[in-house]
Amino acid sequence: MKRFYTKGVIEAGCDEAGRGALAGPVVAAAVVLPQNLGLFENLILELNDSKQLTERKREQLRPLILDCALAYGIGSCSALEVDSLNILNASFLAMHRALDQVAKMLQKRKPKRVIEHIIVDGNRFLPYHDTIVTKKERPVPHCCIVKGDALYASIAAASILAKTERDHIMTSLAKEFPHYGWESNKGYPTKAHREAIEKFGPAPYHRTSFALLPELTLF
Repeated sequence: MKRFYTKGVIEAGCDEAGRGALAGPVVAAAVVLPQNLGLFENLILELNDSKQLTERKREQLRPLILDCALAYGIGSCSALEVDSLNILNASFLAMHRALDQVAKMLQKRKPKRVIEHIIVDGNRFLPYHDTIVTKKERPVPHCCIVKGDALYASIAAASILAKTERDHIMTSLAKEFPHYGWESNKGYPTKAHREAIEKFGPAPYHRTSFALLPELTLF
């Protein structure tokens, strides 16, 4: 796991969770880690793509990331926003909202520092313009890295924050709508989830622009 992409700058790693789900928000996180981890040196050995970690491990790492980070942010787009914008644009907007939170936290903790570079998991990103500090659009350079959540510490940390935050949201929503098993499937298209949609119909948190049920095949 590499500590940074660009040495000596305030670099935010970004990732999202929930793009492939049928229900619930898409959630993104952005994290700025210190390039010298100090007391958190062992964290670098445990970070990984959140999908490669157990739920228990992700929950154990979450508070360590929050304690270690120079700044972090979490942003989301609701199912309604996903339906309105499409999932790709909603993911970008969620990331921008997370980066806004990072910029605000940096101003509180390190008033003279701003986000100088962004690294994003994947191959596409909508350029981010920081308006938090000067109220004028300041473009921030970025780099897209395929499988970056398994390569760079800040992206891996963002992946874990996004995944755990979204899991918490879906577990809470499951109490309101218990038929769909969101506490276990987290809104993803499992067989049981789709059977529940077929039986009970969609809930307000389902993404109606998605294929909630597989199309019937006629022979």
